[in-house]
Amino acid sequence: MSYGFSVKVASNFDAAIERVTEALQKEGFGILTDIDVKATMKKKLDHDRLPYRILGACNPPLAKQAIEADADIGLLLPCNVVVREEEDGSVIVSFMDPVAVMKLVARPGVDELANTVREKLLRVRDALA
Repeated sequence: MSYGFSVKVASNFDAAIERVTEALQKEGFGILTDIDVKATMKKKLDHDRLPYRILGACNPPLAKQAIEADADIGLLLPCNVVVREEEDGSVIVSFMDPVAVMKLVARPGVDELANTVREKLLRVRDALA
């Protein structure tokens, strides 16, 4: 996937959410948004699906730098992390690749900032493996 990277985790869905949240916190990220796609699909469409959550992760100091570089960069924030259960019961955690996304922004310093965020998210991924 050219716009993200993933890892299969050895835990159930709820434990994976906890592990992801803790690993993100160790890298300075908090969860700004938590979209429960399964619950939303059931409520709005009466459609049953496997657990699927989109976590909007934010590292405030890095977000501040990004917004100062380009006020409209908020359109590309926060860093989305998807936690989903597969048919076989396995759990996959996928991370938006900030380097791929920030290529849309032509501002000085944004590339370096995107690389810093990517390194942090890769450490989160590796901690979950």
